[in-house]
Amino acid sequence: MLFRSFAGIAAALTITLSTAAFSQEVDEPRQILFVGNSYFYYNDSLHNHVSRLLQEAQGLPGSDLRYRSITISGGSLSHHPIAHYLTENAVGYDTPFDVVILQGHSAAANSDSRRAAFRDAVIAADGLIRRHGARTALYMTHAYAEGHDSYDAEGTNRLADLYSKVGAEIDAAVIPVGLAFEEAKRRRPDIELHVEFDHSHPSLLGTYLAAATTYATLYEASPVGLSYDYYGRIDAEDVAFLQQVAADTVETFQAR
Repeated sequence: MLFRSFAGIAAALTITLSTAAFSQEVDEPRQILFVGNSYFYYNDSLHNHVSRLLQEAQGLPGSDLRYRSITISGGSLSHHPIAHYLTENAVGYDTPFDVVILQGHSAAANSDSRRAAFRDAVIAADGLIRRHGARTALYMTHAYAEGHDSYDAEGTNRLADLYSKVGAEIDAAVIPVGLAFEEAKRRRPDIELHVEFDHSHPSLLGTYLAAATTYATLYEASPVGLSYDYYGRIDAEDVAFLQQVAADTVETFQAR
């Protein structure tokens, strides 16, 4: 079972990260920077879906939220000039971000050298982020699906191990998207969360699940019951299923 296997990892790591502490320091973040690659920008961009979920949940106009997404196709965190992004007016805002979400390359956990590079990039970025008065959140990517050249049945566990260790080291919230993907496939093996042509990038359903998981983590609120369906493009059964998976995954991950 997904959570049983991850619980073993978490116990071994003796992780003490608390998202409650995160929310106490950043109360209802309204200005958020998403830093990543094509996993973010597929399907009308992750940040747009997170924003729409929050707007519905809290009755907010879009103008109340200041979300920015900066992506580099195929990029790793080390490719991003984080210091520049945080400079006043560099990306159009004259006030500091509340939260900066960092997403690593999909292969970040595939070798010791990649793991070390990810850790180094996160630690460097986190230092800059904190100096600018913001908090870091780590976006745990989903693993490759069967059919991808680098598919490995242990891919999700390796990513969960990496993101959880680094997140605990810097006291950052971890958004468990990879675990949500695996749990969704466990419950509904037929669901397609990756695009069929590369078995790597998220499908629309995958992006929706990622957005619901991100929303639940950042705002400590369940997405279950929200009506947002990407303007009718996702059917009600899938919306309800993905929202429940996101809520359950975040709850279990935070309780570890």
